[in-house]
Amino acid sequence: MDNRYSLNEFVQRTGQTNKQEGLFEMEGDRMLEVHLNGTVWTKMGSMVAYLGNVTFKREGVMEHGLGKLLKKAFTGEGMSLTKAEGQGVVYLADQGKKVSILHLNGEALYVNGNDMLAFEPSIQWDIKLMKKITGIMAGGLFNVRVEGTGMVAITTHYDPVTIPVRQGYPVYTDPNATVAWSGNLYPELKTDVSIGTFFGRGSGESLQMMFNGDGFVVIQPFEEITFQQPNAR
Repeated sequence: MDNRYSLNEFVQRTGQTNKQEGLFEMEGDRMLEVHLNGTVWTKMGSMVAYLGNVTFKREGVMEHGLGKLLKKAFTGEGMSLTKAEGQGVVYLADQGKKVSILHLNGEALYVNGNDMLAFEPSIQWDIKLMKKITGIMAGGLFNVRVEGTGMVAITTHYDPVTIPVRQGYPVYTDPNATVAWSGNLYPELKTDVSIGTFFGRGSGESLQMMFNGDGFVVIQPFEEITFQQPNAR
């Protein structure tokens, strides 16, 4: 009898494992396992299963203060949150994207709001407007700054790649492929609009983010459309 595809083999191969790694734990590379004993903020709609005595509450209108409420209303920033509270195990995922766990130790990180999966309540966060908008207004120019000590989980389409940034050697990235960058960097938006762009002979990369300083930027091999690039009408 061939046991390679038996029901028992499938259950054993795909079964959940507890690695005893603490609050955040990877279950495969596309699912986050949260060992909850208190509160965790999660991306709305990311819960796929849970065990135990856990409640989920949508982020209140004034949950994080008037300032963040006004920023979210103005920017259209897509980071809607759900508060998971109680004791149990919660499984989080986001459209099959890869999950990366980061432990901040008094550090700061900028993250595309759509790529934030979960974070501890000890983490401070705020919506930030990028400098030098160069006359272009769109939701993708706003990102989330997280800072403090605690766990953060972010997502990427496929494997993330981290590029070091050094002073005097700027790194240019496609905004739609840019996931995160170190909190000490302040990217500028640069346009490369020429007459060829307007007549369909441009490179197709008419808007880039320029990082200059000392730090890093995280990109993904996928262009996640978060805003519309400038075009002629």
